[in-house]
Amino acid sequence: MTAPEELSILRALHSTPSRRYLSPDPVPDDVLEAILDAAIRGPSGGNRQQWAWIVVTDPAVKAKIAEWYREGWRAAYGQRRDDVLAAAAGGTGVSPATFRAVEHLALHLEEAPVWVFPVLRNAAGSTDPRLGASIYGAVQHLVLAARAYGIGTTLTSFHTGHEAEVAALLGLPADAATMGLIPLGYPERGRWSEPRRRPLAEVVHRERWEG
Repeated sequence: MTAPEELSILRALHSTPSRRYLSPDPVPDDVLEAILDAAIRGPSGGNRQQWAWIVVTDPAVKAKIAEWYREGWRAAYGQRRDDVLAAAAGGTGVSPATFRAVEHLALHLEEAPVWVFPVLRNAAGSTDPRLGASIYGAVQHLVLAARAYGIGTTLTSFHTGHEAEVAALLGLPADAATMGLIPLGYPERGRWSEPRRRPLAEVVHRERWEG
């Protein structure tokens, strides 16, 4: 088994950006198991662990879901590509580099060797805005564990316009819903670097919202 990189918690937190240019090279089974084992150590509401982690490597399944994913991508951004890039170049919206990375993932999604769908029971049809609190902390555990093994990923969700079809294809129970799609692969481009963020002074409020 490939040994993980020894990272301090803070270094990992400050150097794990989304990685969307992913190699098709396979992820070893023991590495994937170690990543998933770290994920399930994450927080779960009431420790009920009403989750499942669906690992998908079947090319036929990935190809079908990738079609639905690209449909969602086109509806959200792809059909407005020129406008979005013009706005990005003007300093509004996403940066051109981020847009192109998201576009690349949409066009090459099925090339990522492993997908993981985090799934919650009793989530189908829910309108609870805090529902994800029961799994997204564990998702971040997965992302950080992948980082330790040199594997890139991002949490994405353009497939959810076809949630019912995806659920049927994955054989989910009637009450379950996917809470995202996590493609995993060794990065082909980019580097482990600190993501750019607005300064704390702009986003942190003491005692009450100011301004």
